[in-house]
Amino acid sequence: MAFLRESIVPRAYQLAIASSALHGGNTLVVLPTGLGKTLIAFLVMQEKIKEGKVFFLAPTKPLVQQHYKTFLASCNFEPSEAALITGEVSPKKRKEMWEKRACFSTPQTLKNDIKAGRASAQCSLCVIDEAHRAVGNYAYTYVAAECMKAGGLILGLTASPGGSKKRIEEIVAALGIENIEIRTPEDADVRPYVQRLDIEYVRVPLGESFSKVRELLQGMLKEHTEHLANFGFVAPTRSKKGLVELREKIMKASDRVKYAALSFYTTVFNLTHMLELIETQGLSTFLAYVEKMKARPDTKARRRIFNDKRFIEALRLCASASEHPKLAELLRILRQKISKGEKVLVFAQYRDQVKTIVETLKREGFSAERFVGKKEGVTAEEQKKTIERFSRGEFDIMVATSIGEEGLDIPSVDTVIFFEPIPSEIRSIQRRGRAGRLRAGRVVVLIAADTKDEAHFYSSRKKEERMRHVVGKLKRKFASQPKGSQPQMALPEKKARQKGGAVQKKITDF
Repeated sequence: MAFLRESIVPRAYQLAIASSALHGGNTLVVLPTGLGKTLIAFLVMQEKIKEGKVFFLAPTKPLVQQHYKTFLASCNFEPSEAALITGEVSPKKRKEMWEKRACFSTPQTLKNDIKAGRASAQCSLCVIDEAHRAVGNYAYTYVAAECMKAGGLILGLTASPGGSKKRIEEIVAALGIENIEIRTPEDADVRPYVQRLDIEYVRVPLGESFSKVRELLQGMLKEHTEHLANFGFVAPTRSKKGLVELREKIMKASDRVKYAALSFYTTVFNLTHMLELIETQGLSTFLAYVEKMKARPDTKARRRIFNDKRFIEALRLCASASEHPKLAELLRILRQKISKGEKVLVFAQYRDQVKTIVETLKREGFSAERFVGKKEGVTAEEQKKTIERFSRGEFDIMVATSIGEEGLDIPSVDTVIFFEPIPSEIRSIQRRGRAGRLRAGRVVVLIAADTKDEAHFYSSRKKEERMRHVVGKLKRKFASQPKGSQPQMALPEKKARQKGGAVQKKITDF
């Protein structure tokens, strides 16, 4: 009996990539969202499961459950020989389940059980979904190392490994990558399956009220960064990552300057964040952060902000200001989209902003719901129900934080709207991948003119270009090296279709 069910016919590029993985050693597959990375994994599993146990790992429980269900629905495989293993299962039961031939789990659960002696890393294959997470101390790095020691093949799947050469090289090292398969929408073998995706960048003027508030905060920030510089620390206020790294430097300083510098650093950090909120998010999100600061213990850093006449004036201006101009632009765009019967997914960076957007949309008569994560007390089951309701058309607009970017089987939408551009090329690629999966789609990115939005937009675009260059260079490097002796995968007797048809109706399933 064939491993894949009769109704599923792999595409030529999926067969080619699977064959490359079987022939070329530990492989990193970089493929745009919606083009079937999971089915490629199943094709590799088809061969490797003959040699021994297979692990299929994904970073979250909902995503693991999704892959497990898709596997049973797509493959002629005895369900009793497959296991869905999460931390919710008792340790004693998990020990038994790890003996199954196909084990679907989170890397954290497998790592814990290997360390506790409940699971063995012995396997023929370990599939690493969302492989861009395989950096630092994330559980993927430990599990991959243990599986490789035991002789297992590593197959990493991602839509984007990142734009930093250092990060990509770290992923390659962590997963022992010997072979890279990358496809872009422009590649000839995937082009027939890529739907047209129109991207529009809408620049929105900040407006008089927000510009005045920004000017006051900028004046305060300039003053306190100068105070911090007097202690020998230059604050990179255009980079959150740089600011976090600066704190680490200050902590290593002598006690003579450390504590005073930390106080000014805290002031600078808070002002930098508030400036970003007023520029790129909106009034409600900015004021929500102010309230959180008020609730904190009274410190010199806090008093410097709240006792400053400029900040008092900024709050006075906020009392009479309307919401951020981007929100009005969002409403305008949505009126056009919903009037055409479109389904829309809106991404916003902050949970407070998601709440504001949904409340505003409902007041304006739109059918909208939020999609957020555990920090808001939302369970995996509630997330699943929200996705199902969206899929059934019970509401037209879903407003999501980053939880909606990665992996989860969110239905294809007509339009994806970024409330703000984000500097992460990984997240930007994943957001865009939610549109136009089954038919032509559209992405709209709102940019507050002459603000951090502009910097984030150019940063993300530059990182994407760098990612393709670095990954392409690594692919060529690996291709020039001698390959292993494993035979290439033969095409099945069923002819692979060159265009999407009835045999593979919903590519998001794979």
